[in-house]
Amino acid sequence: MKALREFDIHIFKLSNGEHNYQFDISDSFFELFENEMFSKGKLIANVSLQKSSSMIQMDFQVEGIVELTCDRSLDLFDHPLSFESRMLFKYGDEEKELSEDVMVITKDCQTINVADLLFEFIGLEVPMKKLHPRFQEEEDDNDDELVVVYSSKEEGDEQEEEGDVDPRWAALKNLKNNK
Repeated sequence: MKALREFDIHIFKLSNGEHNYQFDISDSFFELFENEMFSKGKLIANVSLQKSSSMIQMDFQVEGIVELTCDRSLDLFDHPLSFESRMLFKYGDEEKELSEDVMVITKDCQTINVADLLFEFIGLEVPMKKLHPRFQEEEDDNDDELVVVYSSKEEGDEQEEEGDVDPRWAALKNLKNNK
């Protein structure tokens, strides 16, 4: 697609060293991907590419907003995003993904399209629980109320608990102990 070509980085004729690129991510970018979590936004992605004879390192710095739907009220709201990510491209015989941040490309690879990478990075930064900012304070207050208390029992504590045992359970416990 022509719209995806805007996110091509032509690496074939690049000299070894650092190269910088900037990409504008808007609603038209999100329309290229089938996604229900978010479909609108305005972000700027700065990509710093460090090329060497054996690999290419790309550092992504993305800032902006995406429009999300609140899980509680279904209202739309703008969620700010600001993150950094890194991707390594190593030269090899065949193209494959070694890990989530390392890919193998062939020596004769002409271009790297970063659209899919940017979309994945943005998707990973969107929170699982999407709350409108007006509910965020309530949620923070509720988090303070959730306190888990751990206790350890000592031998003396067991005897006290046995005295408080319901008589019906005590009868079952006696059956178990008599075996």
